[in-house]
Amino acid sequence: MPTLISQEFIWSARVYFEDTDAGGVVYHASYLKFFERARTEFLRSLGWSQNALLEMKTCAFVVSDLSIQFKRPAKLDDELEIRTTLKSLRRASFVFDQRAYKGETLMTAAEVRVVCIDPLKGVPTAIPSPIFETIEKLLLVNPNATE
Repeated sequence: MPTLISQEFIWSARVYFEDTDAGGVVYHASYLKFFERARTEFLRSLGWSQNALLEMKTCAFVVSDLSIQFKRPAKLDDELEIRTTLKSLRRASFVFDQRAYKGETLMTAAEVRVVCIDPLKGVPTAIPSPIFETIEKLLLVNPNATE
């Protein structure tokens, strides 16, 4: 079960055949899927379903910037722990620090900026106040997480 521990959200992912290249090593784009799923589960753990937001035509979250570093190769059947930390919050975006670990070994690290957009117009918009306030409370507990 995913948990939020000391402002770090932890989600587990198993590496399947579909996640690997011909050599059995995790294909680079698969990490993007793992990180996306962890961010989705992070929001769900706070009580926010992205599907419900889309149905209400309130907002959609999209990646606007990404920096990723591949440290070690994960392989078929590895169990990875995706650790997600909220790094900063602005009115229309937030930045996540995401790391994939196999045990205590760092495999991949990424910094991901996510922007809230109006799903009908496709333009940036403010994060809805209830979501913003929920996320802001996390930052108040972790005052070093500011931008």
